[in-house]
Amino acid sequence: MTAESQTIKTYVGLDVSLSDTHICVLDQSGKRLFRGVVPSDPIVITETILAHATCCERVAVETGATTPWLWRELRRRGVPAICVDARHASKAQSMRRNKTDRNDAEGLAELMRIGWFKEANVRTPEAQYIKSMLSARYQLRLNRRDILNQMRGIVKTFGLFTGSTATRKFPEIVRKVVDEHPEVAPMLAPLLAVHDSMIEQIKYYEDQLKIIAKNDENARRIMTVPGVSYLVALGFMSAIDDPSRFSSSSKVGPYLGLAPRVRQSGETSWSAGIGHAPDPMVRSYLYQAATILLTKTATWSKLKACGFRIYKRAGFTRAAIAVARKLAIVMHSIWIDGTEFVHGKAKAA
Repeated sequence: MTAESQTIKTYVGLDVSLSDTHICVLDQSGKRLFRGVVPSDPIVITETILAHATCCERVAVETGATTPWLWRELRRRGVPAICVDARHASKAQSMRRNKTDRNDAEGLAELMRIGWFKEANVRTPEAQYIKSMLSARYQLRLNRRDILNQMRGIVKTFGLFTGSTATRKFPEIVRKVVDEHPEVAPMLAPLLAVHDSMIEQIKYYEDQLKIIAKNDENARRIMTVPGVSYLVALGFMSAIDDPSRFSSSSKVGPYLGLAPRVRQSGETSWSAGIGHAPDPMVRSYLYQAATILLTKTATWSKLKACGFRIYKRAGFTRAAIAVARKLAIVMHSIWIDGTEFVHGKAKAA
């Protein structure tokens, strides 16, 4: 290997799957220096990069389920890995005629070479732990709702209508139906058992999350915002992870998918509604917090007053979305400044 070849900058693209990883290495002029397939093992990937990509500038890894672990392992071994937003990379590579793992790896390397990529944040292990626990609870609640709807469908089929599943008394109503109509017990008893087990596991997750929020000073300060519970605070913190990566608190709203999109062509311009949410669960939490602030919170605040002004002008849904965006901004500011929420006093009419 000559001294000149050792100074040529190289760029690497990794298309990762559970078993194999396709690797492509390009030089600064776009010439392909290496293409191959290795096991999805950080040690093997690192050895391959060191062997074929001298003076490596950037290594692309798309966002995915295994990305946080792989990114951290590569970084720990000195590989300049960059986590690339998968949606952005997909749009950039959509012009390729054939979509294969080999072509995807080469496309990622090309994005690294020309510098046209959007870097995604990789959560810390602590934030990933909280995020995983919140996601597990969220999924259990969705499954519980499906179980309730299934039980309601069964009793309706046999003419035993029990009303909405939204009421907390619905499982007790179903138990009463089972006692009064033993013929439906073989269908409803297993579903009731699964429902009760889910309730226990959901409570376990909630107890663990309450302990985490209680021991976290930042979470306690964020929870001083009206309408913000421990779930909203922890979900928001796990989604943001590092508050300093936002130069302004006003950028948090668009990042969470709470800002309206603008479509403009010629002399026509219109709003296309809120955009894509990188974390739909957190966005739904913020929307619920805004709803509680507008409908349940009795104490006056500028947030509530602003929400009611929008409500009178544009309706409740848009008002709740606007308040959710403002909640995210306020929570980020509190996190950065180390302060707490101040309600203030309403001005005299």
